[in-house]
Amino acid sequence: MVKLAFGGLGDSFSVGSLKAYLSEFIATLLFVFAGVGSAIAYGKLTSDAALDPAGLVAVAVAHALALFVGVAIAANISGGHLNPAVTFGLAIGGNITILTGIFYWIAQCLGSIVACLLLKFVTSESIPTHGVASGMNGLEGVIMEIVITFALVYTVYATAADPKRGSLGTIAPIAIGFIVGANILAAGPFSGGSMNPARSFGPAVVSGDYSQIWIYWVGPLVGGGLAGLIYGDIFIGSYSGASTEDYP
Repeated sequence: MVKLAFGGLGDSFSVGSLKAYLSEFIATLLFVFAGVGSAIAYGKLTSDAALDPAGLVAVAVAHALALFVGVAIAANISGGHLNPAVTFGLAIGGNITILTGIFYWIAQCLGSIVACLLLKFVTSESIPTHGVASGMNGLEGVIMEIVITFALVYTVYATAADPKRGSLGTIAPIAIGFIVGANILAAGPFSGGSMNPARSFGPAVVSGDYSQIWIYWVGPLVGGGLAGLIYGDIFIGSYSGASTEDYP
């Protein structure tokens, strides 16, 4: 069953928690800067041509490498979530309190916004936003995002949050980066392959285009929540209590 714990202000405003929020802000900023920057660079090099297979691979690799580094540099401080859907999925399994998770969300979204503002300032280019492909509707986009985010958060649980992970914990950032890259290759031409509300939110804020942002909150949060419920409840079974230090 769901193991949500609300938490207290004392824990959420402890020195360790404040450091965790700053870590999430910085790591998400660096991830989004590289991810969105790769899309801007592709547009610059191709005079805004439509995304081709080589461009898709380049963008997927950029996201995979950036997330690998982001998770690795934040893991020992905040757990290296970099993603509200990951935070939500871990909250469902009792790994982080709701209150602390909300502050994680704020830090992640602010990191994404600042990254996009910096990109807009230094490149003078428009910030590309996520949106479903022509011929797809919002529901289809949500389902795509549910599936790929489920895969991401399930991987996070299996390699980083599971107390029985053993040596898998040492390769968790690589596995997490790989699944994101693979999912972008699969879903990029359809839903954009976000898996991350913060990754989509920053570009939407800076560009002023909120027309499809709901897809990239609903889909990833549902997918992340399902992964947390299934892996946390069925495979892990129980946790002793919610703590930001439980993951990884």
